Amino acid sequence: MAATVDRTRGLRRPNLLYILSDQHCPFVTGCYGDPLVETPHLDRLAAAGVTMDAAYCPSPICGPSRMSMLTGLHPFQNRSWTNRDILDSSIPTMAHSLGAAGRRPVLIGRLHSMGPDQRRGYAERLVGDHSPNYAGAGPVADRGALDGTAGPDHASLARSGAGQSGYEVHDEEVTAAAVRFLQREADRRRTNPDCEPFCLTVGLMLPHPPYVARAADYRRYADRIGLPRKPEFPQRAVPEYLRWWREHTGLTRTTEAETLRSRAAYWALVTSMDRMIGRVLAALRTGGLEEDTLIVYTSDHGDMLGEHGMFWKHTFYEESVRVPLIMAWPGRIRAGTRSDRVVSALDVTATILDATDAQALPGSPGRSLLPLLDGGSWRDEAFSEYCSDEAWGPPDGCFQRMIRRDEWKLVCYHGSNRAADMQLFNLKEDPRELVNCASDLGCRETVRNLRALLYADWDPEQVRVQMAANRARHVIHHGWARATEPHSEHLWDLRGEMFYLDPA
Repeated sequence: MAATVDRTRGLRRPNLLYILSDQHCPFVTGCYGDPLVETPHLDRLAAAGVTMDAAYCPSPICGPSRMSMLTGLHPFQNRSWTNRDILDSSIPTMAHSLGAAGRRPVLIGRLHSMGPDQRRGYAERLVGDHSPNYAGAGPVADRGALDGTAGPDHASLARSGAGQSGYEVHDEEVTAAAVRFLQREADRRRTNPDCEPFCLTVGLMLPHPPYVARAADYRRYADRIGLPRKPEFPQRAVPEYLRWWREHTGLTRTTEAETLRSRAAYWALVTSMDRMIGRVLAALRTGGLEEDTLIVYTSDHGDMLGEHGMFWKHTFYEESVRVPLIMAWPGRIRAGTRSDRVVSALDVTATILDATDAQALPGSPGRSLLPLLDGGSWRDEAFSEYCSDEAWGPPDGCFQRMIRRDEWKLVCYHGSNRAADMQLFNLKEDPRELVNCASDLGCRETVRNLRALLYADWDPEQVRVQMAANRARHVIHHGWARATEPHSEHLWDLRGEMFYLDPA
């Protein structure tokens, strides 16, 4: 295929290197202002491109966020709210659109797709995920001595510190495969300079818990890490769901030592991930591919890391719902740019398709960021959604949505028998989210306007009905998988011995 030129910009359509990590809080990155963490490679990438300071995930939980980033649709549009939900394979993804535009999209590493569709439009997939494709099909991922520490439970904090997470081993294989891919691409271009641009997604597991990191990295932070800066809210001052969440996950009995160990390990995992990203970027640079490549780095959601007395994700506080977003494209995105405009991960999907001259995804509310970076007008608005009717949710379920509009953030909580709880924060005046303005008389109009936007296309009672229908399907899927033991594809060999804590 001859070199492809985007006639609207006079540029050859770029290669794509899309790096997606798991559970990376943006505030634990040097280029986002953390003075302690060592992330030289992400910082260098930021210096070469644009750093977005107000990017939000579609959902503060892995599966729904990733499915939304693939389809460019909100979770309620996908009808995918939980990690067990199976996305309808008839919904086209970013990878489908890239393929339709003449690309060959390749995925190396994490996808987190449930059900039989383990490619979601990718033409090739390497390394794979660590858990079965079907809930109920065989044993869950074996985490050995760290069993129970990858999810929201007090055990995650109690068994933290120096050791090894199998997720780090996984990402090392992902990194090696990505380096080999880029080396092959460089060789291909040396023999055929006009070959089609490559299209690579690299899916990493880090810095997802367990909060366990190898000793050398852990020691970098163990004696220097501090306690969280944002105080725990008084129980009476937070929505009912957050009170339930803290009690249910054991956060109310977290010790200071556990908090410090978990935080030190997380900072260490971010540094390890940064080194791996550095190796991928070095392969791109060494192969002479950097100048023709759009590089995008982001994550599916963040981590609370003890702020407001909470860990993990599942909330709409900034540490959980904000994500890092760094993009570099020599000759197209001005180096060293920062933007505080409010954007969504759905906009990242639209940007990738715009940059590669691929078709926009039908029905997607995502907007390309390229006009914004050229100085065009922009509406500062992003939504996020978290709904659960079984695991990680109270007995009567939780149906929650957030809107960030300009400097305001409104969160509406459903699931109790009384009127929905609300939180309203002015992030310009109160960036630490310490003052809930939802009941202030002077904010009545702001609440009314934001509520109208939040509920314009989202009905929590309809979500409840649709989630109940999903749950009924899951019962049959789970029984079928347990009885027939279907083969899981693209399953990476995660082993229990990869997880351990060093002796105290």
